Amino acid sequence: MQPGELPRTVLPEAARTAFVRMRGITKSFYGARANDGVDFTLQGGEIHALLGENGAGKSTLMNVLTGLYQPDSGEIAIEGHVRRIASPADAIEAGIGMVHQHFKLVPAFTVAENIHLGWNETPFRLDPASLAARTQALSDRFGLAVSPGARVADLSAGEQQRVEILRVLARGTRILVLDEPTAVLTPAEVRALFAALRAFRADGNAVILISHKLGEVLEIADALTVMRAGRSVATGSTAGASRSSLARLIIGDTAIPATVARNETDVPGAQAVPLALRGVSVRDHRGIALLDGVDLDVRAGEILGIAGVAGNGQRALSEVLTGCVRPDAGDVLLDGDASGPRGAREFADWGVGHIPEDRLRTALAADLPLGENAVLRDYRGDAAGSGPFLFPRRLARLARRIIDDAAVNLRDSRIPARNLSGGNQQRLVAERERRIASRVLVAAYPTRGLDVGAVAALHAGMQALRASGVGVVLISEEIEELLAQADRIAVLFAGRIAGILPVAQADAERLGLLMSGQVLPEPVS
Repeated sequence: MQPGELPRTVLPEAARTAFVRMRGITKSFYGARANDGVDFTLQGGEIHALLGENGAGKSTLMNVLTGLYQPDSGEIAIEGHVRRIASPADAIEAGIGMVHQHFKLVPAFTVAENIHLGWNETPFRLDPASLAARTQALSDRFGLAVSPGARVADLSAGEQQRVEILRVLARGTRILVLDEPTAVLTPAEVRALFAALRAFRADGNAVILISHKLGEVLEIADALTVMRAGRSVATGSTAGASRSSLARLIIGDTAIPATVARNETDVPGAQAVPLALRGVSVRDHRGIALLDGVDLDVRAGEILGIAGVAGNGQRALSEVLTGCVRPDAGDVLLDGDASGPRGAREFADWGVGHIPEDRLRTALAADLPLGENAVLRDYRGDAAGSGPFLFPRRLARLARRIIDDAAVNLRDSRIPARNLSGGNQQRLVAERERRIASRVLVAAYPTRGLDVGAVAALHAGMQALRASGVGVVLISEEIEELLAQADRIAVLFAGRIAGILPVAQADAERLGLLMSGQVLPEPVS
């Protein structure tokens, strides 16, 4: 077997029925081919990983399979029968369910209402108590913790992802498509999800898993297909494959980027505190505390990591630090001044960049062109105009520069932002906000859905900001990422700071204790 080559898939005889055969699938957007004659086969009783760089065409191929897109050419056969899947309803009828990278929930509805929406097993009489009980039973069955009565708009990204996964699993589909399903899950939740997927496979069903986490792919998948530039370039068994061999297949002839580690050198002026919180509390519309008396210093020339299980106040913290939400109590200090800018626009003008956890709903105007999204937060600067006047040519040049610097694969500035892959959307948002962050960058889960090269580039960008004296707040559930990138790590639990550790004194065990609300066995100086 040649380096980077995949072993041939060998499955038990009983599992050889091809649940899905896609042949010659081609799909173009604005003249650019997202899928170029792709062949893909999914066997019964198989978990099949679909790998590739951001923009390789993975999500597009699955959107064709689930009826969201119609292919320009090619055919799809489900269990040996050629079918035209003209809509998601056709896909559900064919036994195909997909959990998308961008949530498809109704924010104003409760968790229980979202799970039962459009489900043929929903009771005729919509009794909230019975819907909640049915939802709790499903939650217990699949090991995905949700609050049936909670309104989806009030949930964190991680909690919403759990609802999405549960909603699709509840319908008993035979072919389950998951697009980056573990991006917002904790390690314990990932283990629970994988247990559910193995049970699903054991019942003779099949799973397609889109993921950039190669370790998880090798742990859970039986087979995999690698896509590059809209084409399928390799397929086979995961047996005998390694992270390095998969990385070579994904990237091709491009050198595999080295992991960017924390810069150990001190930055002049690093003791300055451009942004700080003092006694900050935030409550939601129900009066429930999201943040409770938080004190936090964001130092210049430092990466401050924020650890915690999803739903412990991370979203509220990022929104307070960027002026999107005003605290109900306490002060936000800018250069020690509590009477400074109050809104997100003023924070951005002062030099605070913000990569939010939900890029499509919070960071981008999905239906606007790529170019307009690129300058969405920077159009008042001299690069775009003068005073109250905007100059279209300057604006176009600025957008082009941001798009190019972000290395977005589909670079036609007329393309709506929603047509980009999740990774390309994240690249654009990260580059736009990096330009704004002259004082502080607040990055919430910035590496979600990014390929290995994009992750390395983003980490390098954060380290460069640190070296220039910018304070960086990195919110992540990946403990390894925080340990590799941060100078200090603060742990959020139930809306409070459970502890702040210098990275030299932090490890997975100590952080795990703080994340679960426990006290460290010994004081940390």
